[in-house]
Amino acid sequence: MYARTKLMMVMMAAFPALAMAQETQEIKIGFSSPLTGPQASAGRDNQGGLAMAIDKLNTQGMVIGGKKIKFVAQMEDDQADPRSGVSVAQKLVDMGVKAVVGPYNSGVTIPASRVYNDAGIVMGTVASNPKVTLQGFHSVFRVAASDSQLGGKMALYAAKELKVKTVAIIDDRTAYGQGLAEEFSKVAKANGIKVLGNDFTNDKATDFTAILTSIKAKKPDAIFYGGYAPQGGPMTRQMKQLGVSAMFLGGDGICSPEMGRLGGDAITDQVYCTQGGALLDKLASGKVFAADYQKRYNRPAETYAASFYDGMMLIAQAMKAANSVEPKQYVSAMEKIHYKGVAGSYEFDANHDLKQSPVTVYRFKAGVPEALTSY
Repeated sequence: MYARTKLMMVMMAAFPALAMAQETQEIKIGFSSPLTGPQASAGRDNQGGLAMAIDKLNTQGMVIGGKKIKFVAQMEDDQADPRSGVSVAQKLVDMGVKAVVGPYNSGVTIPASRVYNDAGIVMGTVASNPKVTLQGFHSVFRVAASDSQLGGKMALYAAKELKVKTVAIIDDRTAYGQGLAEEFSKVAKANGIKVLGNDFTNDKATDFTAILTSIKAKKPDAIFYGGYAPQGGPMTRQMKQLGVSAMFLGGDGICSPEMGRLGGDAITDQVYCTQGGALLDKLASGKVFAADYQKRYNRPAETYAASFYDGMMLIAQAMKAANSVEPKQYVSAMEKIHYKGVAGSYEFDANHDLKQSPVTVYRFKAGVPEALTSY
């Protein structure tokens, strides 16, 4: 009788603890990228990476603060527009998200980051303009290469490997395109490349005939474009129509199959681009991620799917390290994190930029960027 009573007392004491350990807490994670408009392909790529990370974390059953965590993504379309991005930021803040992965565009990220920072929400962005992290915001982290790395490495490769002597530069006047072009120009000049001119378009343009006609007369070895594939693809088509034979160079904004879809047979092996991160097909984790992404979505991972995946995973690791899902508690763990992800290793400097971010140079083959080397 005594033994049975004692057993019942032990079981009664154990059940509440067991129930507490199994209690599930939903944690909202914000996502901001263009899901409509010319850059929707990039946004869907980003969305796919984040969704894969959240599904994996939920399958693992992470326990934080004694509760089983279920991450729920709040996917928002910022339309690659600064005003829409700020509205999205306020909406996500009001929804009580504990972190944001995104935005994608620098022009959206710079104003939206203030909203997130003021609310104390951790943000992991791939936006490359140096201004993103130079604002000194405590909760803003860049989880990919900056313009200085992307534009600078393309200029170094052009000078040292492609032997470019003269270049014409075009940018789309977005924060991303302008920052990328400025960094390319700076490093190009320092490495003996003569800049023949700087022309400007915008991220809604479709006709580049006037700019390209002017550039043709200057006979540059290469054209560097600071902008995105929705303009880059048609630009190369018009180059071919006008008989402009220069190489076409750019950053991560054109480093996707979208260029091939929009540029058609004008996207030749004379088109080069840079992208942050090491060669995925050289890393075991990268190969697995690419295969899983293809199987799940029936399309290849493009520019930043892996970075959005890694961004979510390292935020979750910071929460685990701090044993808290509250940004003010886990932000210090983000600052100290050492995380090996799909696209590379993550460790932040004082500005919350990556301490090391290798840049991979790609050359287009059959309309698709093919990795050449990490630079």
